Amino acid sequence: MTLIMLCMVSLMNAQNMMEVNTRKLGAPIQSTMYGIFFEDINYAADGGLYGELVKNRSFEFPQSFMGWQVFGCVELKDDGPFCRCPHYVILSSPDHSDRRTGLTNEGFFGIGVKKGASYRFSVWAKAPKGKGAIRVQLINEQSMDEKQEFIEEIIDITSSDWKKYTTVLTSPVSNKHAKLRIFLKGDNSVALEHISLFPTDTYKGRENGMRRDLAQALADLHPGIFRFPGGCIVEGTDLNTRYQWKNSIGPVENRPLNQNRWEHTFDYRYYPDYYQSYGLGFFEFFQLSEDIGAEPLPILNVGMACQYQNWNKESAHVPQDQLKPYINDCLDLIEFANGPADSKWGKIRAEMGHPAPFNMKYIGVGNEQWGEFYYGRLKPFVAAIRARYPNIKIVGTSGPVPEDTPDNTYRFEDGWKAMKAQKADLVDEHFYRNEQWFLTHGLRYDSYDRKGPKVFAGEYACHGDGKKWNHYEAAILEAAFMTGFERNADIVHMTTPAPLFAHVDGWQWRPDQIWYDQTDMFRTVSYYVQQMYATNAGTHVLPLTMKKKPVANQEGQNGLFASAAFDQVTDEVIIKIANTSKRQQAVSLNLTGMKGSRTAKTLTLFHNGMDDENSICKPEFITPKNGTIQVDEGKGSSLLLDDLPPMSFRIYRIHK
Repeated sequence: MTLIMLCMVSLMNAQNMMEVNTRKLGAPIQSTMYGIFFEDINYAADGGLYGELVKNRSFEFPQSFMGWQVFGCVELKDDGPFCRCPHYVILSSPDHSDRRTGLTNEGFFGIGVKKGASYRFSVWAKAPKGKGAIRVQLINEQSMDEKQEFIEEIIDITSSDWKKYTTVLTSPVSNKHAKLRIFLKGDNSVALEHISLFPTDTYKGRENGMRRDLAQALADLHPGIFRFPGGCIVEGTDLNTRYQWKNSIGPVENRPLNQNRWEHTFDYRYYPDYYQSYGLGFFEFFQLSEDIGAEPLPILNVGMACQYQNWNKESAHVPQDQLKPYINDCLDLIEFANGPADSKWGKIRAEMGHPAPFNMKYIGVGNEQWGEFYYGRLKPFVAAIRARYPNIKIVGTSGPVPEDTPDNTYRFEDGWKAMKAQKADLVDEHFYRNEQWFLTHGLRYDSYDRKGPKVFAGEYACHGDGKKWNHYEAAILEAAFMTGFERNADIVHMTTPAPLFAHVDGWQWRPDQIWYDQTDMFRTVSYYVQQMYATNAGTHVLPLTMKKKPVANQEGQNGLFASAAFDQVTDEVIIKIANTSKRQQAVSLNLTGMKGSRTAKTLTLFHNGMDDENSICKPEFITPKNGTIQVDEGKGSSLLLDDLPPMSFRIYRIHK
């Protein structure tokens, strides 16, 4: 009976027999292969990754008190100490002693605090009479206790000149929807500017730092590349609202406000209080890249507003003979990142706390643009960058879709031809597609021209057909498609899914990799797929075939996708297999170049509910699971026999 059962298992596995040649090292897998893309959408910066808890901290919103409730005698002024953020308020004593003067900030969907955690309150202030005081509180307006405030500190204002005052509040309770309230104390007026509240426990302990749990989630991805700051915000709705990196550096108190184009893009997800404080600016982006071990990839404007919103409007874009300031922005950024500390822009970097260069290697010019509008403008950028910085690699774009559209509105192939003609180093491709597209495009990169630019899959996600959320099925199909990235590592050098972050109360676009509220977060199944790949990338591709064909859901492959790599650092063979069929699949892996039996490590993503997802309440509902499997002695090679659950993704690590 045992022999009969073994024979049956062998026959079943023969249906999905894969050959892995462990002796033949293929293309190197770039360290930048798996990365992250940050765009300030879904409250990803202010209200998300950036640690600031106060909304409209410098009263610079077009409606100056948006986010604030003011009471008593509060006067708004615009001649403050910071020229690019001139607004501030004066709190004066009211006419009657039983009245109060002050203001309350609502934060981003509430100010989230945790029991026992400390928060640094800071304010720039002055007292016209030389002294004054304020009461700083964290409050719960819905409290059933005797007092709304659950913590209060007094700050004495001791000068008639502007000075920064700081105190630390340690919360005795947890509350996702607290508010910050400031009362005038006494009769002397005080002026307040740049009112700020930060967790003291930011990532790496930086004062103007990142929310620790969200930044740690990025570090845990082990990203090789970090693309920022967008995305469509690079273009802006118009050129006045484009992201301008020079406005995002220097003292944080003097960084001007910028309108976020995602504030008004979707009227069905409309957030009129969505602006960019630039507190999370280019210095912080470079610093975060360094902290998490990723190569920075900044994307800069090519002299074009959002092309989709300004359809064929030449007047919306910078004339081609007036591009010099935009070209200078690119050249100056490279100097800011890489120049010596005594250069014009390198000096600013050094003054901000980083004398050593960031060693930036890549720059992108333009986001999701296409057609002669883009190609003509890109040329002088390429020429100028090549002339001054020949070692910097330039990333161009092929437009917003991964193929030509039937009406020729978007011409993907023309984009690639133009990038080849201009000798771009990489071409940024974007594709948000449904399940069927991901199932049928596993061989997408196998037929690409190996001469010319490399591929940067800069934005992609399986949206789901009518299911635009982070459900399990979409993540498995992303895992399947990604085997094509690895198999074609000679042409695919960078990949970053998108978007990255989303606030559960303030999203405009989904699916997204990481979701959060004011105090908690969860990593989606798609996040775990990315992490599985990034932490099991290997150094070189290995040939893996089924009936001498790549395994990418081809005819007779029963919904299987697979790739293999070798890791020269650990001396391990790494095999990735996705089973996209709705039934269990028996597989047989013949490992030529290896002999003998051994135990392999496995990492498996499997779940029964196709529409299920993780959540704030169940952050680890679906996660990969570690395991082991026996590798047997085969006929002149090692042999691995396994049964893959339906709709699953499994990674094997086998010491050679």
